[in-house]
Amino acid sequence: MISPLNSSAAFFRRSLDDLSSLRGEAERLQRAIGTGERIERGSDDPVAAARLRALDRAQALGEVDEANAFRAAEELALGGDTLATITDELFRARDLTIQAASESLNDSQRALIAEELDTIRQSLLAAANTVSIGDTPLFGGEGSGPAYVTDAGGAVRYVGTVQPGEIDVGQGISIERGVTGPDAFGFPANGAQTDVFAFLAALSASLRDIAGDPASAARAALGGFDNALDSVNRAQTVIGVRAAWIDTVQQTQVNLDEARSRERAETGGADITETIAKLQQTLTVLEASQAGFVRLSNLSLFDAI
Repeated sequence: MISPLNSSAAFFRRSLDDLSSLRGEAERLQRAIGTGERIERGSDDPVAAARLRALDRAQALGEVDEANAFRAAEELALGGDTLATITDELFRARDLTIQAASESLNDSQRALIAEELDTIRQSLLAAANTVSIGDTPLFGGEGSGPAYVTDAGGAVRYVGTVQPGEIDVGQGISIERGVTGPDAFGFPANGAQTDVFAFLAALSASLRDIAGDPASAARAALGGFDNALDSVNRAQTVIGVRAAWIDTVQQTQVNLDEARSRERAETGGADITETIAKLQQTLTVLEASQAGFVRLSNLSLFDAI
């Protein structure tokens, strides 16, 4: 014969377990409504949980690729803006050289033009040593210091690397982060390779050389300016092409991100309407179970005698 006390204890345990299970289910449904996620543990849906973990890994890698692409876009944009400034400075130097080529100028006036060319040279040097958002030299390739330095004799030398360096933007794709100083500022003049710094220094010295023919030197330098501007223009074109390609890469990254978000919602997302309906149903059953438990727990064997 089963003891009434044991029977009552079993009833209470079962009832409490059922109520606890219903409360747990209601809380789970409420969390699903709040978070929009239906899976809390892998055991809820092992296949879907595995796919969600894969999507999380892909999302983490995608965020790194997006950050790298943003960095590449910023560096290319900065490079393009800097080259535009350099172009303006070269046009200003060319205009001054045209003035210096006039026979009507005296030595003092040409000396003033030479001083202004020196100032422009220093401005170009500062632009050539522009650093990127990552605090690396914009035109120094993979180097960590300035792209150009001035030696004891006043000559400007390139100290960066030959390669501009690459930025990995994912999917096995990398892009060169810009152009090197020699690519942007180097050009041929009078049958020899030079750069804007050596060219302007030589021109400035020629304009101060009253024993020579400064007007003729100025006229001879005009072709060098054309070559210098062509070199900078080519560098701008290269940067523009790469920037356009980065735009395409970034749009692809946005599309992939949206695709992962949709798949995540389809795989592990909660149907809010259905979840609310289930919550209401669970709360109704919980309320009825609590009321029934209270009524039954108030009964005893003596009430039936």
